[in-house]
Amino acid sequence: MKKLFHGTFRSLNSFNYRLWISGMFVSNIGTWMQRIAQDWLVLVHLTHHNATAVGIITALQFAPVFLLLPFSGYAADHFDRRKFLIFTQAAMGLTALGLGILTLSGLVRLWHVYLFGLILGAITAIDAPARQTFVSELVKEEDIPNAVALNSTSFNSARLIGPAISGFLIAAFGSGGVFLLNAASFGAVILALSFLRLDELYQRDKPTDQKHGLSDGFRYVRHRPDIKTILAMLFLICTFGLNFPIFISTMAVTVFHGEARLYGLLMSSMAIGSVTGTLFVAGQANPHIRLLFLSTILFGISCLLGALMPDALTFGLVLVLIGLSAQIFTTASNSLVQLSTDSKVRGRVVAILLAVSVGGTPVGSLLIGRVADIWGARYALGIGAISGFTAALIGLCYLVKYHRLHLYFKKGDIAFKMKAVGDKIKHPFHRR
Repeated sequence: MKKLFHGTFRSLNSFNYRLWISGMFVSNIGTWMQRIAQDWLVLVHLTHHNATAVGIITALQFAPVFLLLPFSGYAADHFDRRKFLIFTQAAMGLTALGLGILTLSGLVRLWHVYLFGLILGAITAIDAPARQTFVSELVKEEDIPNAVALNSTSFNSARLIGPAISGFLIAAFGSGGVFLLNAASFGAVILALSFLRLDELYQRDKPTDQKHGLSDGFRYVRHRPDIKTILAMLFLICTFGLNFPIFISTMAVTVFHGEARLYGLLMSSMAIGSVTGTLFVAGQANPHIRLLFLSTILFGISCLLGALMPDALTFGLVLVLIGLSAQIFTTASNSLVQLSTDSKVRGRVVAILLAVSVGGTPVGSLLIGRVADIWGARYALGIGAISGFTAALIGLCYLVKYHRLHLYFKKGDIAFKMKAVGDKIKHPFHRR
């Protein structure tokens, strides 16, 4: 088949990848619709503007990722990923269906939302590593970073659409109706997985040693200073910086005194930057830690500006920068780790990456929620700014040590100079 796509969209030349990303796009729209509806249900209907309650739900949804890490990484590397994903996607659809029925019946209580959040978090925990690494079976090895970036583009394009229409759907049908629509959207992914051309899947090397499981992933990471640096930066940004449901919902309600439509529009504003960021990474052949360093600086500056904005319009404009920097960082991190990791342990390393990136979210979301309740949403957003600057400092230390980044003076100007050394750290497990 003649190649129709080049550069940024080259992964779409694969029929399987086109089918997969189309199904995921529909499902992601439903997922973002439910997130907005769920946060609004808790913040406005089940509590009186209680940001801590929103933080608890976020914590419950992410805590299982860390707790189920041993199984999720093992499953991603040893099970048939396509069949495994059909099972997990169906289970998530049933969870949304159950919450929707409870809400429409008028029986829903706060503890119900907590329980369903925990169940969804557990299913997502075992689904995520398999879903993230499944792209390696859909495209050629050299197109994996591009496929990962386009996956993020799909997710954030859905973030642009889902929240925008969710506000109107909540007003028209209530949160319960939105939950039911999300349940139906999982059917798109299941159909896509069912109709893949199995003979065109790229079968990567599977591990033959069944004894060590996750310990192999930790041992691999221990010998990779670049991956350890990425994990440290991810932990800070994701724990204290990516609490957008809390930041944006509390700014919309308590600072700008808006309704569900404003919350949805602000989330969509951030998604504009997110889509731009993922498309930028998709066009990069080989993302580098230099890109992570620069994006974390921009994230810190953007969060600081967001905390100072006087009205919803200017705050929405700054959210574009926040979304841009956050997605460049997270997408490039995922691409960089997947591309440079041996395929035999890729699932377990990605599981570790996901656990680190969301493992601190339960603590971070509770902290951010309490700060928003006690001191206000602007102070909570200020903590996000601090996380960006701290992550940038960690990246700078890595660049100085392994890439000989130096600060020097030239004709009165301060500049940085980096020698082209050490781009690939030598270690016994480096992918060949």
